[in-house]
Amino acid sequence: MLSKFFPHISKKPLSERVKSRDAFIYLDRVMWSFGWTEPENKRWVLPYKLWFAFVNIVMLILLPISMSIEYLHRFKTFSAGEFLSSLEIGVNIYGSSFKCAFTMIGFKKRQEAKVLLDQLDKRCVRDEERSTVHRYVAMGNFFDILYHIFYSSFVVMNFPYFLLERRHAWRMYFPYIDPEKQFFISSIAECFLMTEAIYMDLCTDVCPLISMLMARCHISLLKQRLRNLRSEPGRTEDEYLEELTECIRDHRLILDYVDALRPVFSGTIFVQFLLIGTVLGLSMINLMFFSTFWTGVATCLFMFDVSMETFPFCYLCNMIIDDCQEMADSLFQSDWTSADRRYKSTLVYFLHNLQQPITLTADGEAGIFCGHDN
Repeated sequence: MLSKFFPHISKKPLSERVKSRDAFIYLDRVMWSFGWTEPENKRWVLPYKLWFAFVNIVMLILLPISMSIEYLHRFKTFSAGEFLSSLEIGVNIYGSSFKCAFTMIGFKKRQEAKVLLDQLDKRCVRDEERSTVHRYVAMGNFFDILYHIFYSSFVVMNFPYFLLERRHAWRMYFPYIDPEKQFFISSIAECFLMTEAIYMDLCTDVCPLISMLMARCHISLLKQRLRNLRSEPGRTEDEYLEELTECIRDHRLILDYVDALRPVFSGTIFVQFLLIGTVLGLSMINLMFFSTFWTGVATCLFMFDVSMETFPFCYLCNMIIDDCQEMADSLFQSDWTSADRRYKSTLVYFLHNLQQPITLTADGEAGIFCGHDN
């Protein structure tokens, strides 16, 4: 059903040309709408930069300030539940502003990473390898749409309920607008700004996930190539050595890809780690003591969305660490015992490098994974 509206979430047939960078199609479109990329036509550079400045000043600077002013301006009108609901969103929006800034600053690094993906794609000549790339590309686009559904559901659950109750869902301050006399105008403005805010936040959460998903795609392909080393009889030792050398180049490209993205995602994930405890704590207090049934459902959905900011990415990082160990095992278990001295010495060097896991850190300090056993 969804594939009728979003065709890129379905795996394309091998007759169609698909690149690894196609996993970012839907994400790049949303980022483009916020001014976070570059216009294809250079004559639109100035209007695009003006649009970028307007959107991001409003969303990343004025919106958090608006919520803070509302606390000062009309604090006595808040009920306990309204205050906690607004505060948990406000804290998340302040954090989102920093996450968006890190993502915008990392645009050129992400473009460099996509060029490296293009180089990795050149090695995918067999149908099985191309099919794997097609599957991961579809998965990346599907994750983007799935996040849109989950994040949008939070607004859809909140806004109609508070509108019918004639209350403001998020309590933002708008100059020259009386929130009581001009209730519908202020409510619609709140809904629009909150929708834009969650889509910006979504970009900062989905971008690391899809990026590392494509890293895992090419790690899986390399793992299979390592298993197949020296499996074709009749080839010369020089050809076997060249095959091993190509795998070493693939591994180097994967490392360069992750290194290009590491500074981009380090700050983003660090902010997420700082936020998740505070936001979930406020949400739990609100849920246990001050929520009605409907606001409780919306709060649970918000908590789920906040968890989605970190858990899938951390879980994926865990899987990549395991994949690195499996790559080393695959190389060691390949048919190398009858190889010549050059091949064996190259293999030992490569095996040593493969045993170093590919990891990401939050702000260069905290390792990113789900458990504590790595």
